[in-house]
Amino acid sequence: MTKFTNFRFEVDGDGIALATWDMPGRSMNVITNEVMGELAQIVETVANDETIKGCVITSGKESFSGGADLSMLQESKTQFETLAKEKGPEEAMSAFFEESRRLSQLYRRLETSGKPFVAAIHGVCLGGAFELALACHQRIVSDADATRVGLPEIKVGLFPGAGGTQRVARLMQTGDALQMLLKGDQIRSLMARNMGLVHQVVPRDQLVQTAKDWIRNGGSAEAPWDQKGFRLPSNKVYSAAGMQIWPPANAIYRRETQDNYPAARAILEAVYQGLQLPMDQALKVESRYFAKILRSKEAAAMIRTFFLSMQELNKGARRPKNVPPSSLKKIGVVGAGFMGASIAYVTAGAGMEVVLVDRDVESAEKGKAHSHKLMTDRIMKGRAKTADRDALLARITASADYNNLKECDLVIEAVFEDPKVKAEVIQKVEAVIRPDCIFASNTSTLPISGLAKASQRPDEFIGIHFFSPVEKMMLVEVILGKQTGDKALATALDFVRAIKKTPIVVNDSRGFFANRCVLGYILEGHLMFLEGVPPAMIENAGKQAGMPVGPLSLNDEVGVDLGLKILRATKEQLGEAAIVPAQEQLLTTLVDKEGRLGRKNRKGFYDYPENGQKRLWPGLKDLQPKHLEAETLDMQELKKRLLVTQALEAARTVEEGVITDPREADVGSILGFGFAPYTGGVLSYIDFMGAKAFVELCRDLQARHGDRFAPPKLLLDMAASGETFYGRAEARKAA
Repeated sequence: MTKFTNFRFEVDGDGIALATWDMPGRSMNVITNEVMGELAQIVETVANDETIKGCVITSGKESFSGGADLSMLQESKTQFETLAKEKGPEEAMSAFFEESRRLSQLYRRLETSGKPFVAAIHGVCLGGAFELALACHQRIVSDADATRVGLPEIKVGLFPGAGGTQRVARLMQTGDALQMLLKGDQIRSLMARNMGLVHQVVPRDQLVQTAKDWIRNGGSAEAPWDQKGFRLPSNKVYSAAGMQIWPPANAIYRRETQDNYPAARAILEAVYQGLQLPMDQALKVESRYFAKILRSKEAAAMIRTFFLSMQELNKGARRPKNVPPSSLKKIGVVGAGFMGASIAYVTAGAGMEVVLVDRDVESAEKGKAHSHKLMTDRIMKGRAKTADRDALLARITASADYNNLKECDLVIEAVFEDPKVKAEVIQKVEAVIRPDCIFASNTSTLPISGLAKASQRPDEFIGIHFFSPVEKMMLVEVILGKQTGDKALATALDFVRAIKKTPIVVNDSRGFFANRCVLGYILEGHLMFLEGVPPAMIENAGKQAGMPVGPLSLNDEVGVDLGLKILRATKEQLGEAAIVPAQEQLLTTLVDKEGRLGRKNRKGFYDYPENGQKRLWPGLKDLQPKHLEAETLDMQELKKRLLVTQALEAARTVEEGVITDPREADVGSILGFGFAPYTGGVLSYIDFMGAKAFVELCRDLQARHGDRFAPPKLLLDMAASGETFYGRAEARKAA
């Protein structure tokens, strides 16, 4: 029997083969060129050996597989570019197409081999691995909570290109299939069975036996769509039923993606065309779209940011190598307001003990009650049990006594954004904590080096900036003061990793990184408003550009009064030249005269009725000095202004040394404030456009709208040299 590196292959006395996928040296199985080669050999062995009745494919690891190795897909794109230079684009495209459909053809060969194949799945089975399962004639999954199936490719700018779009659309109603493919959700065992994606759910220890029994009892080696008389679940595309699906599907696609995601469009096209064809031609159509999407700049940007960079940052790419891992058991949180209470919740949720301190026990208990509410919400949604809530609350100690912080490994202050208040807290905390305890400030705008002046140990003082709402937002900015040491940085990163969030490390400055970019986005929305652009048009421009909400809506979310407060503090500390007077006047009118504070008091740029959707406040038109007709405005220019202002600010943070790693700017911009994900992030937006083209765009906007669009010297130098942010980072690493 052939020996394999990535699979164990054995045949039992009944002639049933078991292929156990177990890649050496990896915690998770992934699809690589080598795996494809070995799987092809297994398929041929099963198909051509008359003594083998069928084959069960399972995993030797805790999970089945996370899917394809995305770096392999990136390599194929690089090979295409090399071949295009050597032999021309036509030959390169032909080779690239054949290479991109290798996996699809392998799965089709398995499906039509004439022998039954069964996928026996425990743990996650995603992407190309679930496409392998879909090509098997029977899918059996374990009933464990850890088991999930799904096709999440859309989340990295790709789509299922190994038969996923065609098989899913033949297993379930077209509308449900499109929703699954376009959302990319991971689906639990019972739900997957109810949806028709898998056949059986059994206990883990019965997986392989159940799979073998199915083959032993004469399981069919023919997929439903290869059987005569197969009918599509939603009838033909060109039928009364079909015509009730496709026009709304197209409208929903437009609403949800603003046509910014080529992969989402390709899913619609591949399913629409594929359902009109026999399976082999349908798979070829899917492969053509897959090859096209694989070469798109959106896929390249999203794979780099969402897969490679995110993985590297989560694994501690910026953690000092010379500091041993910290063992964080007890965390102190000072300030039990909304932010402090939320930090306590996520920390206790990660299994650590929390001491939540406020000025009196009543305030501290109120902060702890926030965790009770959040856990109760989860229980009501069926995502947690009462015992989970009790255990989490038992880990939080509410107190007014700073002495309770004595045994903490890390203390985070989350008190009022006032340097004097924070200085007082720093001194109180440092009077009681252990010498090896790290102190962190959760400040959103105040420079860490300034706050550290109140500390006796500035080398063990660091910023850990959470975003609101803490339990939902995945990004944490870790801010280095001028004297912050390696131990403080390592401890902060270990903590962020422990609470399962993604950290970016930034150097000290007012507003750090994320808030600087966000404030630029909101300012541009205000300036458009003051120019007379209709408010609805401003908001739609933001959403069409790829932002989660328009700038006026975002201002309401963070608080119109908070925006005014930041603006006034900036003016007081940096002078009149640091602000835009017209913006101050607008916000002053809204807050002081109209009492419109934002979503928190149900009135800001929008009205928020108790029952019903938010709507733009009709009184806004009276605050505009003039009104421009929508027909006279260029929507494309409005969209560019809203993205360019953020990317420009990000470039300035690089020039000033606030951001030192482009991965952190890109990941931070998407996780922190939802910068158009299809671009790959703020610096990828510039890199994929090219610095030269970006500088030209900036100069054009500068001539029309003012010097806030002036490109900084760094961008001018990059435009002249043809450099990219990622290229500069690689060169620095190599040096």
